[in-house]
Formats: sequence, C-alpha cells, structure tokens
Amino acid sequence: MFMLFRALRARPFALLWSGQTISLLGDRVFQVALAWWVLEETGSAIAMGTVLVISIIPMLVFLLIGGVLVDRFPRVRLMLISDLVRGLATGLMAVLAYSDSLAIWHVYAVSLISGFVEAIFQPAYRAVVPDITPTADLPSANSLTSLSGQLSGIAGPAAGAAIVALGGTPLAFALDSLSFLFSAVCLLPLLKLATSPRRETASSSGVLTDLKEGLRAVSASPWLWVTIGIAGISNLAYAGPMEVVLPFRIEAHPQAGVETLGLFYSAASLGSLLAVVWMGRLTRLRRRGLLLYGSWMATGVMVMLIGLPIPVAGMLAASFVMGACNTVLGLAWVNSLQEHVPGHLLGRVTSVDYLGSFICLPLGYALGGWAAEQVGPAPVFIIGGALQTALIALGLLHPQVRSLD
Repeated sequence: MFMLFRALRARPFALLWSGQTISLLGDRVFQVALAWWVLEETGSAIAMGTVLVISIIPMLVFLLIGGVLVDRFPRVRLMLISDLVRGLATGLMAVLAYSDSLAIWHVYAVSLISGFVEAIFQPAYRAVVPDITPTADLPSANSLTSLSGQLSGIAGPAAGAAIVALGGTPLAFALDSLSFLFSAVCLLPLLKLATSPRRETASSSGVLTDLKEGLRAVSASPWLWVTIGIAGISNLAYAGPMEVVLPFRIEAHPQAGVETLGLFYSAASLGSLLAVVWMGRLTRLRRRGLLLYGSWMATGVMVMLIGLPIPVAGMLAASFVMGACNTVLGLAWVNSLQEHVPGHLLGRVTSVDYLGSFICLPLGYALGGWAAEQVGPAPVFIIGGALQTALIALGLLHPQVRSLD
C-alpha cells in the first residue's frame, strides 16, 4: 500500500495533489447543491440539462486552444489563474444565493465560465504532473489522482446533501469557492516552476501553427490517433447504455430495484479503487498496448453481459470488473502520454485526446435513449457492448498499438 503513495515524497506533487483533492471534493458538494437549487427554483429538467450543456460545449470548443496555451505559457500559472477564476465565480454565486438574488441566468453564466476554464485546467494538470514528478513515480501520481476522484465521488455527494440540509445551498456554494482558493494556495509555492514548457530553440509562432504542430504529433503516431479515434467512436456505443439506459435496464430486471442501482455504482467504485492500488504500486508499465486494449475490450464484454438475462449478482460482478478495467485503461493511457509524448507537446496532444474522445458523447446519449425506446434496454447493452468490443479488436490489428511498451 505504501508504494501507492510514494509520489507524495515529491513536495511539488504533494501540494498539487492536496489542492486538487480538496477542490474535487468541493466540486462534488457543488454538484449536489446546484442540482437541488435548480430543482427548487425552476422545477425544470430542461434547465438542469441546459446547465450541463453550457458547461460541456465551451470546453469542447476551446480544448484545442487550451492545449496551445498550456504548451505556450507556464502551466502552474495557468492552473492558478483557473482556480482563482472558478473560486471567484462560485463565490459570487454563494453571495447571490445568500441574498436570494441568484437567477438561472447567473448559473448559466458561471457554467459557461467553468467550461472555458476547464478546457485549460485539465490539459495543464495532466501536462504538469511529469514536470514535477520523477518518471518512476508517475504510476503512483496518476493513481493518486484517480484515487482522489473516486473518493470524492463517494464522499462528496453525501457531504453535499448534508451541507445543503444543514446550511442551505449558499453554504455549499461558498465551500466550493473556498476549495478552489485552497487549491490556488497550494499552487503558490510551485510558481517557481512556472517556466515556459516550450523548447528554447523553438521560434516564435502563431496559435494556428502551434495547433497544427500538435495535430501533426498525433497523426504521426499511430498508437495515438488510432486509440483516440476508437475512443471517440466507441463512446457512441458505450455512453448510451452506461449513462442513459442503465437505470431502465435495472428497472426491467425481475429481481432488481433502486437499491440495485446504488450497489451497481458502488461495485464499480470498489473495482476502481482496487485497480488504483494495484497500478499505483508499479514503477514501470509493461506491454502497454496489450494492457490498454485488453482492459478496454473487457469493458465491452461486461457491457454485453449486463444486457443478458443474468442474476443481479452477475450484473454487480460485471460492474466491479468494468470499474477496475476502466481505471487500468485510464491510468495506463495517461502514463503512456506522459512518458512517450515530448513535454513541449503534451498540452496540445492532451487537448486533442480530450476532444477526440468526448466529442461524440452528446450523440451517444441521444442514440442510447432513442434505441432503448425502439428495442428495449437489454438489446442496447448487447449491441453497444458488441460494437465496442469489435472496434477495440480492430485497433489491436495495428502493429504499433500491439507493440506499445
């Protein structure tokens, strides 16, 4: 277990991780409070959906430019500015909510700001970790980052509900604002690392030139463009069943109820936590191509399994395996990017990765809901899982994917 935490021996990463852990917890509290505020003030599911869309669309639109900025300017400084902007915006929401002046358009505006800022912060975070962490500790650092996400996902919603019940949504908004400011304080000692990530020999160039350089780096590496392309397409088959249709599939099961849905998510979290511990103990990942695609294919098989007429215990086992495999996939992929992509390109490559992987998510959501109404929940899982598994198997046919180490 100690090996999992070895990256914390590097003080810069320890500060970065501590700030992000608190910030993620604040985000989970904020999500519950925001959903409750929208429900109370508008009673509209459309309003809640609009909040999500407004936060996602600017992130997707601005990701490529965000990657250019991350490779042009000091990454720690960009993260610090991002935290301050989000902290001030959320703090303003808290003040407005406390004075009973918060309106839905204020929420839309903050969501818009958060979407743009996220397009800078996420590539910056992924790119700065190898700058401040020894290479042998990267598996530990990435596993700890995943661990923060998992633990905040478990504890945050419950804490958010309790805070809203005791102090109302203004208190929850204020605590999220403070979590961003705490993260910013943790970044302050790292400003001495805030040198430009670009090569000293690189000539001055425009944003479009930098963007093309990032796209060329992806297109020149088959393991990159094949994997990103498959991720984008496979989300059409994966996102619909798992994000939209899952509650309907569980409802249709003769032995399942709402408690099964909670157990399903808990089983996935448990599998993910165990995978985090296992991956965090490693100092060097071997046969990454097979590790990546093997765990990825296993998730597709589990999606198919959920669509079959199996007992509830089988569905929970599939969720456990899926949580573990998704975590292995994610950690192996991030570690591969950090070790194989040159540092001065990592921000742009990361932004292309995010954009390519997530751009089809909205369509996947829409197709999943439509397909469930046409053929029923179970066939959506069987068809989606089969398509995902077949796509990933095609990727393994490329020799550079199989030989990635």
